[in-house]
Amino acid sequence: MEADDGDFPTEPSEHSHSQRGSVASSVTRAQDLMVYLANDSAVHLTLEGLGCLSAKELGRSVREPLNIPNSAVDVFAFWFCSPLLELQLKPKHQPYKLCRQWQDLLYRFTDAPTEDISQDEPTLLFKRNVFYPKSKELQIDDGGVLKLLYHEAKMNILEGRYPCDPEHWMTLGALSCAIELGTGQDDQAVKTAIREKKLSSFLPAHVALGGGFLSTLRGRGGRHSEMEQNLIKEYRSVCSSSDGSSLEPTALLHQYLRTCHTLPYYGCAFFMGEIDKPAQGILHRGGRKVVQVGISLEGVYVMDIKEKHVLLGLKFNELSWDHSYPETEGDSHILWLEFDGEEAGVPVNKLLKIFSKQAELMNGLIEFCVELCSSGESETSLPGTDGEVTPSQAHSGQVQNSEKTPERRRGKLRRQSSVVCSRVHSLNTISYVVDDGKEVKRLKPKRAASFFTRQAQPPAYSAVQVTESLEQG
Repeated sequence: MEADDGDFPTEPSEHSHSQRGSVASSVTRAQDLMVYLANDSAVHLTLEGLGCLSAKELGRSVREPLNIPNSAVDVFAFWFCSPLLELQLKPKHQPYKLCRQWQDLLYRFTDAPTEDISQDEPTLLFKRNVFYPKSKELQIDDGGVLKLLYHEAKMNILEGRYPCDPEHWMTLGALSCAIELGTGQDDQAVKTAIREKKLSSFLPAHVALGGGFLSTLRGRGGRHSEMEQNLIKEYRSVCSSSDGSSLEPTALLHQYLRTCHTLPYYGCAFFMGEIDKPAQGILHRGGRKVVQVGISLEGVYVMDIKEKHVLLGLKFNELSWDHSYPETEGDSHILWLEFDGEEAGVPVNKLLKIFSKQAELMNGLIEFCVELCSSGESETSLPGTDGEVTPSQAHSGQVQNSEKTPERRRGKLRRQSSVVCSRVHSLNTISYVVDDGKEVKRLKPKRAASFFTRQAQPPAYSAVQVTESLEQG
């Protein structure tokens, strides 16, 4: 859903002023606080002065009962999550005060009805920091920290937030069996445990639960039995293919995370948005498709929520972007993604419009990630629980674009059936070229520069100016 790198409103709005009490009363008395983890467990704290505690200060109180070492201080961060919105807190944010501004944030970053907003309450979660590099995870040897990362990764796999192919989710399911059931179980014991915990505890819900006409014809019982057998077979393979040392719990956790790392969107913050559907039928009716946008230190990924596959995946050196505000009432915030494409054998620039009130958050997060990567700080200085990196206030939407061959630009080829493979052909994009570097025209044979004016050295960022004819096209 959403992660934040921007500042939040500090004053209550007219929508929720009447529902706010005094924060001062929380300063002098002890209060109970529940901090939830990805495995649905919680840390119960009783704290004085909760109303004035920052996320950085609260982090120390949470890490102690979880026995998280100082070396892992940047691995996790606090998040406010609800069905309507998810936000990662900065170290300077005060969770208690921010919670009391929740309705303001919902009005600002969601299109939820007023009734839903008035009833929504956030949960305070302690989970992976979106700015923590994947490369550092496998250097962690603390079992408790690895378990927390494992439970969060598993939750994202089971909920379909991390779309993956059958070979991935079957391997991950078998590793979960080995981690949670042990590696010395016989087939019958594993089958019994799987049935007690349910198949959906090891495989993604849309896979384990199935459904649909074909599933009904085939018989859900037969399908479940087949998946059980495949899972047990993969479990046996995981156990037999490992030497004695790799069967240790820490090694199994590393193996699970390493497998998740092959998914490009591992560790992303997620946002909700909509994109235009391609015109279909005689009347050329389109409409919009709801999508999930994942943003990490590595790139941007647009995913089909219903089909559980990637529509577009771009590394930062493969895209340019901008955020445009509504010009008139009824217009939407738009995140523009520009990337190289091809149409009728002609190199073109493609623009994808993502309509979302969270475009402002997405823009800020992309900008921050690009600055971290370009400055080399992503490996050494992290805005985690106890440290903060403050991005420049100047826009830096420009991304370095080194000279690259088509093979390098596209990366490793994947079969089209893979859920990780981009499906650019299914997107309703704007295709254009820039004639003489000035005028935007469609499908001209000669391609010059993008109107983002990519350069080898990061210049000052100039916002996208979309002409009326281009917008309507």
